[in-house]
Amino acid sequence: MKKILVVDDEESIQLVYRDELDEAGYEVHSALSGDDAMNTLDIIKPDLVILDINMPGTNGIETLRCMKEKHPTMPVILSSAFSEFKQDLSSWASDDFIVKSADLTELLAAVKKHLQ
Repeated sequence: MKKILVVDDEESIQLVYRDELDEAGYEVHSALSGDDAMNTLDIIKPDLVILDINMPGTNGIETLRCMKEKHPTMPVILSSAFSEFKQDLSSWASDDFIVKSADLTELLAAVKKHLQ
């Protein structure tokens, strides 16, 4: 079973993502911050990370940079409520960018694509 780490400071987002990803057959872990994610990364060894950008402390862009330095081939999907981050050059290091939505079709398709 493929493991996914969901990093988001909003527990409601984590719950929605967890429910959908569990139902799709993935093992889902969560972290509330970039620092928490970096501390658990080597423990759970996820196959993919879904990473929020706007978080207190270490933001998603900085966390993305650290993750890619440590695990350059691990897919990271940025997930943000703000579509303008998609144009930010620093977000281009991610493997995908998804705008948060109540419809998780795009997110699930990106996860499936990167875990094939």
